[in-house]
Amino acid sequence: MKIYLSRINESWIVDRIRNEWYLSNRKISTKYLSKSDIVWIVSPWLWKNVPKRFLEEKKVICSHYHFDFENFDNENFLELDKFVDEYHVISKKTKNDLEQLTDKKITSIPFWINQKLFYEIKDKESLLQKYGFNKDEYLIGSFQRDTEGHDLTTPKLIKGPDIFIEILDSHYKKNNNTTVVLTGKRRNYIINELERLNIRYKYFEMINFENLNELYNILNLYLVTSRIEGGPQAILECAITKTPVLSSNVGVASEILHPESIYDFKTFDKAKTNINYAYENSLKYTIPLGMNSFIKMFKELYES
Repeated sequence: MKIYLSRINESWIVDRIRNEWYLSNRKISTKYLSKSDIVWIVSPWLWKNVPKRFLEEKKVICSHYHFDFENFDNENFLELDKFVDEYHVISKKTKNDLEQLTDKKITSIPFWINQKLFYEIKDKESLLQKYGFNKDEYLIGSFQRDTEGHDLTTPKLIKGPDIFIEILDSHYKKNNNTTVVLTGKRRNYIINELERLNIRYKYFEMINFENLNELYNILNLYLVTSRIEGGPQAILECAITKTPVLSSNVGVASEILHPESIYDFKTFDKAKTNINYAYENSLKYTIPLGMNSFIKMFKELYES
């Protein structure tokens, strides 16, 4: 059995997932389409980059991460669906959405978390000094893009940046020692709103995994405010680093976090972090354990 993973090259989580898979599963993987038995389309928006003759010849598994039905290309989905033998999703919520579109087999497995990249660091004081914070600041993190790419001013509403700002505004009025920690590209909307509200922030635009892990470790709270999500992978990254996290009820949140750590937008003040619960759940998805269910999925398809 040889598995080929489609290319992406977008400096996104799926690029890392692809690289980690190949590093950990050399014996059952190939980087040559012609030598593969199974084609794993990890980036369905780029599926047309795979020559159709291979999609016709090979068994095909296609991953989907979330569905925004207000901007859904049904024609493109149906065109790809003709070649797909089985679907993979990273959350049960996405599985429920996908079941509305196809009667093919759907397997829900969250992506693994690389515990060599993300882990708890005990010496918080040194990290605070390194990044220019003081111990009296209450640090709230957000590490995912919030702005559409076409104009860099329009909020990416499925990520809930407007909700993030609403929560921050309310929190800051109660605790003006709050500072927001941002990373990643396309943070324009949140930065503009924080400046409008005179809320302190520090922005680390493009950082490596070592720095990202350290920033998780200094946070008092990480906020997921999305309306629609596949993961987000930040939930697992928070869980494995023992970073306090609260999330809207999206993606894998209900599979990793304690119910009391999941809020709706009217009851945020009642939500509570539960570090140990999230950490214990995250251990199931560390490498190589977190890849075993994927290997089982591929083996069953190969033998079918």
